[in-house]
Parts: sequence; structure tokens; C-alpha cells
Amino acid sequence: AYAKSKAEEYSVEKICEFIVEDINQSVRVERDYDIVILGAVGDVLGNSIVTILKLKSTIKKRGYIIIDDAYSGEGSEERYPSKKQWHQVFQQTGVKLIAEKAINDFELVKINRINQAHIVRRANELKILYPEQMNIFEGYIRSQQAECEELESEITGVTWLLQVI
Repeated sequence: AYAKSKAEEYSVEKICEFIVEDINQSVRVERDYDIVILGAVGDVLGNSIVTILKLKSTIKKRGYIIIDDAYSGEGSEERYPSKKQWHQVFQQTGVKLIAEKAINDFELVKINRINQAHIVRRANELKILYPEQMNIFEGYIRSQQAECEELESEITGVTWLLQVI
């Protein structure tokens, strides 16, 4: 619904189609796209090399991939590849880095605070409706807060525009 409303806002609803399905199924059958966008999902398709190769298989030659993900600092033992490692993956998988935009730290903190407030509000509503599940909702709040802290201190959010070569 949100994507459709944005398409309408920008008067492109007639040329857009939005489908909700399991991406692991989609990458097996989808082909010949001009562009594919993957938003901050970590290793849902596999490691970074597997992810790029799967996305690449869905794109026309000279098509584009936009990835919204993150990288850790050099020498860090984080679960995210470093910026240098990501660039090596791009070379290994035959995609060209066209543009790279790291998230502004101030903007990230602002977004995290807004999102976390929504998560806490909804989790508290659900705790009232399902008191027997209170531990699940409280655990989710804690996990989301930990993710926010990680994003704000240990990793850098980034969006890459890649071209299949």
C-alpha cells in the first residue's frame, strides 16, 4: 500500500507493479529487469557474493542493481563485510559500482528514534491484547534497540548503485 501511494504521489502508478512474495523464489524465475532494488536484508539470499550473483541473474546486461545495506569498519570482526570487502565482491561478481551514498549519522539517529517509538508503541498495544506473549514483544523491542545501537556505532548504512557488466 505504501509503495502504491508513493507511485501515485509521483504519478508513476501506471508504469509500476508491486508484488509481495518470497525473494528466494523470485530470484529463481525472474529475468530481464532493467533494475532491481534490494533493501537492507542482510544474508537472506546468502552471503554477499551469492546475493549479488542471484540479483544479477534477474537483470538485463547493462541493467542496474540498487542495494541498501551496510559495511563495518576495516579490521572489524563484525557480521557485515567491510567497505573494501564489498568492493571486492562487486569486482568478483562482474558488477560495476556506479554510485555510493553512506547514510548521514544525524539522519540515521533521527530515523531510528522515530521507528523505535513506533515499534515500542505497537509492541505495548500487543502486550495488552496478548499478555501471555509479553516476553516475545519485550524481546523484540530489545532486539530492535540493539540493532539501532549497532547501526549508530559499529556499521555504516550505505546505498550502492551497481551496473551489470
